[in-house]
Amino acid sequence: MNQNEQADRLSEETSSIWFETVRLPSFKKLNGNLQTEAVIVGGGITGITTAYLLAKEGVKVVLIEADRLCSGTTGYTTAKITAQHTLIYDELIGHFGEEKAKLYYLANQGARDWIGQMVRTHDIHCDFREQPAVVYADKEKEVRQIEKEAEAYRKLGIPGTVTESLDLALPVKKALIMHHQAQFHPLMYLHFLIAELVKMDVSIYEETVAVEMTEAPSCVVHTKEGHQIHCSDVLICSHFPFYDKGFYFSRMYPERSYLMAVETEQPIPDGMYISAGNPKRSVRSLSCNGRAMTLVGGENHKTGRGENTANHFQKLAVFADTLGAKEIICHWSAQDYTTLDKIPYIGKLSSRHSHMYVAAGFKKWGMTSGTLAARLLADQLLERDNPYSEVFSPQRFTADPVIKRFMIDNGSIAGHLIKGKLEKGKESIKHLKNDQGAVVSLNGKRAGAYKNKEGRLTIVDTTCTHMGCEVNWNQGERTWDCPCHGSRYEATGEVIDGPAKKPLRQLYREHHTQDGEK
Repeated sequence: MNQNEQADRLSEETSSIWFETVRLPSFKKLNGNLQTEAVIVGGGITGITTAYLLAKEGVKVVLIEADRLCSGTTGYTTAKITAQHTLIYDELIGHFGEEKAKLYYLANQGARDWIGQMVRTHDIHCDFREQPAVVYADKEKEVRQIEKEAEAYRKLGIPGTVTESLDLALPVKKALIMHHQAQFHPLMYLHFLIAELVKMDVSIYEETVAVEMTEAPSCVVHTKEGHQIHCSDVLICSHFPFYDKGFYFSRMYPERSYLMAVETEQPIPDGMYISAGNPKRSVRSLSCNGRAMTLVGGENHKTGRGENTANHFQKLAVFADTLGAKEIICHWSAQDYTTLDKIPYIGKLSSRHSHMYVAAGFKKWGMTSGTLAARLLADQLLERDNPYSEVFSPQRFTADPVIKRFMIDNGSIAGHLIKGKLEKGKESIKHLKNDQGAVVSLNGKRAGAYKNKEGRLTIVDTTCTHMGCEVNWNQGERTWDCPCHGSRYEATGEVIDGPAKKPLRQLYREHHTQDGEK
């Protein structure tokens, strides 16, 4: 790829290949009070699948989404349907024992099989392809990790193969293959499920933000617009629990990762590939509207703590070049939460909330985790036994490694809180170019400034409205990101991702009048 053309492409606003190739139906926002049996908060793969399963059982369901359906992590995924979550099974055996590690595998593999069965039964056109999942070591120090993971596969009865070479143009030392996995186009798949929800008279509302809940005598979801939805049960499938009565903000940590769809000189061989070590690299093929491409991902970092995000895209583009990339079709990033012990929280919100459920902390593996969460939540609400309830229970507590991880992460958060308060803006507002933002000094205090494409200026207070950390500018996404708990805001201060609920305080905003004058 020509370097100048590549730099220009990466400086453009980001867009996901999934949204570029599928148009989902739109739904109106809620404009009044409702009464129903179950309310699902969150319109990604977890919420949509949960609604589908409950509606099939005759439950009256209302699904609400703060933005547009699939506009969160679901629309920005690598779309691998796999139980191979990098190197995890040796670690799970060490912390939880073979029985629970095996249940974790069976739950995820069961979700993969369920999606495959849905595709076959309903003839869903979503580019579903069975593929092996491959985790590879490209450094000598990672070879032993691959060997230990292969031994974990053997103990748990996971079909796997070890190899010392791949057809992919990578310096592989050793690789572990998990058989019988798959990939697909997530929005094409969910387009079918959404259509089924409409047929079953499930009420769907977009741009409907849930801000509070009460549970006495029955559950009530309160929206930002002041409306109420009365129900028997609430299922929070919104990436981060908007109603955080289980201290989830301190039990999960957020990471951003970067992806790009590229056209390559030659198609990559079958398989979904991910590196064992860092920097993390993910590779898989895809076909959109008859056009063969390669999806490249990686460059993970804690939210708000990375370098200039444009640099992450640039590093990914350099990696794509090694695979023979000749054109970047589009590029985007995603945010995911990981729990302290790396197993998602799926089940009752807390021991004190018997009719409120949560699904969160999918660690970048939301296609399988979101699907298994839907099946588990549906079973729990319908009071059916599920063999995986205990493994994923949000009420679980294991001293190792949870306490150690909790102390490390929260110590780091305290450091970022103090550091942010001491830092002053280094950039000058007058030096900002159009479509550029930066932390600046305003009357001696830290502030965030952004000039839009037309040159209009907005200045915000950089103090996160969640717990008072100082947000940092993300030029790649044109957002303000909090390094403590992952809240993200639009350039003009509106909330994109929780746990924050309130926008950043605007200190100044330049407007145009109807006649074009400022």
